[in-house]
Amino acid sequence: MILLDTTILVYAVGDDHRLRDPSRGLLELIRDGTVRASTTIEVIQEFCHVRARRRPRAEAAARALEYAKGLAPLILVDDAQLLLGLELFADSAALSPFDAVLAGAALHRGFALASADRAFAEVGGLAHLDPQSEGFLDAARKFG
Repeated sequence: MILLDTTILVYAVGDDHRLRDPSRGLLELIRDGTVRASTTIEVIQEFCHVRARRRPRAEAAARALEYAKGLAPLILVDDAQLLLGLELFADSAALSPFDAVLAGAALHRGFALASADRAFAEVGGLAHLDPQSEGFLDAARKFG
């Protein structure tokens, strides 16, 4: 199973960018059932926030709703995952609190984490799937 970070969702619907195609490719694998993936409520919220900076609010909300439905059931971060994330945050200057908790959720559940944020590669024991790397979709198939 793969946990998706906001970067994957943003790049998949964004303008022309080198990470758009790999991000879209991952979402297509999820849509066709080749890969199992989800995300958190917080990632959906962050996506909506980021998207609304450059697009109308109604469009951002509609895209966020599509993601929420397409990736359901969404992952709920519990106390244990939050505590693990806060430990990761304390130990890594590269991770934001948001990213550290997302990494904690992935680690606690034994999920891979797909993200363009390379700070996740520094988290010990976390399988980080980076859309910037060669073989990204093949690695996703392995974990999904």
